[in-house]
Amino acid sequence: MSAVKWGIMSTARINRLFLAGARAAEGVELTAVASRDRARAEEYAREHGISRAHGSYEALLDDSDIEAVYIPLPNSLHVEWSIRALQSGKHVLCEKPLSRRPEEVTRAFDVAEQSGRLLMEAFMYRHHPQTRRLTELLHDGAVGRVRMIRAAFGFVAPDPANVRLQAALDGGGLMDVGCYCVSAARLIAGEPEHVSAEQALGGDGVDVVFAGTMRHPGDVLSHFDCGLALDSRDLLEVTGDGGSVLLEDPWHCRNPLIQLRRDGDTERIEIERANSYGLEAENFSAAIRGQTAPLLGRDDALGQARTIDALYRAADAARSVSLT
Repeated sequence: MSAVKWGIMSTARINRLFLAGARAAEGVELTAVASRDRARAEEYAREHGISRAHGSYEALLDDSDIEAVYIPLPNSLHVEWSIRALQSGKHVLCEKPLSRRPEEVTRAFDVAEQSGRLLMEAFMYRHHPQTRRLTELLHDGAVGRVRMIRAAFGFVAPDPANVRLQAALDGGGLMDVGCYCVSAARLIAGEPEHVSAEQALGGDGVDVVFAGTMRHPGDVLSHFDCGLALDSRDLLEVTGDGGSVLLEDPWHCRNPLIQLRRDGDTERIEIERANSYGLEAENFSAAIRGQTAPLLGRDDALGQARTIDALYRAADAARSVSLT
């Protein structure tokens, strides 16, 4: 497979993780980076060994050699620039969350289809062998009938200028880290039927602590808490009527390990180390070349947005919200 030529839209801090994985990925060629400041783009390109630097996002989209773009912009800009990139003939890997508004997700994927290009929401943990092994275990009945899912993701964002704390940029704990908890619960138990939530506000009016409960088909319940004012912790636990599985590094997957607990015993299931960002880029590049399908598509992104929207409506109104 010939390598797909990638462009990076912005010099955002998260790029360091994507670049590290993409450099070692098969079928991926990091060709260009764009910034609204050309000097910054040139400096960034030199620092990271990228051959081309563009002084605007538009210039990157006008670069005819670029086939795919990675978009790590602030949340409020995801859909706008995804659509502009798609209309420019580029395939788009957009950082999560694509949007908190279902209608925007629908519009973006409509444009992708009309343009004959691929669009994928970038939940890197979904590509890791740890996540695949978890779903295999649950499918094979390792914990019996799944009844409860518990998840957590949080850290402290102390800088008021952090984009995560700015309402105008669609910041907030649910958008930044809680979306992982939502994604995992949906992956395991399906689309929620009802949700309820509570939040505590900070920054300039965003949720800095958020807790949600969801009811999924088959009377599966899930609970998660997340935030930008919580001591760092990652957690995913799935409990059934015959056991439970615990992942203490479910999102970053730096130290992959699944603990399977049954009948008072704990089995440690070691998972091979892998770079989630590299696997994500490989999957998307292979999909562009027609060798596989993107792991995540319209249905997953739309389900994610619908759930986030319902959770925010529930938290704002302090009531349960039905999705059916």
